[in-house]
Amino acid sequence: MSQMKPEKPLHHHHSRLLTRWPHHSNPYSPFSKLLFWSFCALSLFLAFFLLTPNSPSPNLHSTGDPSQNPSLRRSLRTTNWGGPAWEKKVRSSCRVRRSPNGLTVLVTGAAGFVGSHLSATLRRRGDGVLGLDSFNDYYDPTLKRARQAFLEKAGVFVVEGDINDAALLKKLFDVVPFTHVAHLAAQAGVRYALQNPGSYVRSNVAGLVSILEAAKSANPQPAIVWASSSSVYGLNSRVPFSESDRTDRPASLYAATKKAGEEIAHVYNHIYGLSITGLRFFTVYGPWGRPDMAYFFFTKDILKGKPITVFEGHGSAHTVARDFTYIDDVVRGCVAALDTAGKSTGSGGKKRGPAPLRVYNLGNTTPVPVSELVNILEKLLKVKAVRKVVKMPRNGDVPYTHANISLAERDLGYKPVTDLQTGLKRFVKWYLDFYSVKKEAVKEHGGLATE
Repeated sequence: MSQMKPEKPLHHHHSRLLTRWPHHSNPYSPFSKLLFWSFCALSLFLAFFLLTPNSPSPNLHSTGDPSQNPSLRRSLRTTNWGGPAWEKKVRSSCRVRRSPNGLTVLVTGAAGFVGSHLSATLRRRGDGVLGLDSFNDYYDPTLKRARQAFLEKAGVFVVEGDINDAALLKKLFDVVPFTHVAHLAAQAGVRYALQNPGSYVRSNVAGLVSILEAAKSANPQPAIVWASSSSVYGLNSRVPFSESDRTDRPASLYAATKKAGEEIAHVYNHIYGLSITGLRFFTVYGPWGRPDMAYFFFTKDILKGKPITVFEGHGSAHTVARDFTYIDDVVRGCVAALDTAGKSTGSGGKKRGPAPLRVYNLGNTTPVPVSELVNILEKLLKVKAVRKVVKMPRNGDVPYTHANISLAERDLGYKPVTDLQTGLKRFVKWYLDFYSVKKEAVKEHGGLATE
């Protein structure tokens, strides 16, 4: 198995932090917008409960061990936790090995794509890191377990549990005085919302609230850096996408939950003094990536000689393009956001003063047509793809993404350096090694066999 080798993060320290969202040039007042999105968030909560009527309702405010609460354990699929041995692992993983200014970070979604890379990078530079992940089966859990194994070797303990388990979160914050939370756990994907909409509300809305509730009640309060998404730009037609552009026209339920998350973040910053930074990721790719992403399953199908479906736009916008952003570049942006995050100002749920509230685009600023992505994969794999070109279905996907990163450049020192050709070359190398693809096993149709 190959190892993750993210490049060393850049270290930037800035004294000047944004303390509010960028202004939007639209006729709606801030209060009206907040009221509107608060209503949307409430509607999403109600939709979740209506769409999952047979699920047991966990007591999100319980404080006992889940081993004493079978209903909570079943509904949240949380494994047993607690006890001296477990707490020793937690504390050991959170031990800071660099000074001064070492961080103690809780990373949710630590067995995920970005979470595993970020956890490894932080631990490598000497920060204390504790992971939290539910290991759900949205995609193959064996890949998540492989990431977990890598992190364990790097000295990062990943707690298996649900972000909606209030008792577990309280226990973690009681055991460790986290300085930061990197909240990356989420229900990802645009199209899956058509099959399981409730999972998006539960993970992306209720899950975010659970994390913020635990953080605002902690003493000291940690600073929060969390994963929003470029999807919040929705039907916005202005390019490149800037943080000040409209984000009130989501094209998918996934986008709506992420936008609701940004408004919820505003509430917790305003009422409780939590320092919160939202990062809008643009099509992150690379080694240890997500199997549901196009570059990943294109590689798999091309090697097997199976046809791949390539979308084209409607009307005059024939080209479908994405601002593909390499994982190492995104991780450097995440680390810079953590390093520059101002302190939360609350204590025990009581606000003492204004705290930073920031949002940044993390993209590559160079959109590439999906057809060119396939061309690059063909050259790297030395296999001709069987393409099936069809019109993009109206399922929530947007035809084009392009990030304006000037704000992240100014405040975070963010500067992506990896082009798509280089990034895909690294991904393919990892893929062939991880899945034990043997190049000599070339079939008559030109594809490669996997073991």
